[in-house]
Amino acid sequence: MKYLPHLAIAAAALAAGSPALATGKMTCNAGPQAKWKTQKVLQQTLVKQGWKVRKSKVDGGCYEVYGTDPQGNRVEAYFHPVTLEKLLVSRRGEVLFKKK
Repeated sequence: MKYLPHLAIAAAALAAGSPALATGKMTCNAGPQAKWKTQKVLQQTLVKQGWKVRKSKVDGGCYEVYGTDPQGNRVEAYFHPVTLEKLLVSRRGEVLFKKK
């Protein structure tokens, strides 16, 4: 019990100090959000490329997209929020694409 307050403080500090480490799959050092393209622009771009977007959100400083890629795979994909460059695409633990 005597360590509980210290544990709570450490957990809060980690959560507040490192929002880019949300899942650990991908992180982007994308700079200030004022320079990011919007999620709507990303979604429109992907739809034009044949994707079906179910959900998108910010994760690890990147845009994370859940949907279906043009090949029909249900995927989780990460994109850079400034350039919209595809960084990682995975399907149920299998990496389909990873930027080198």
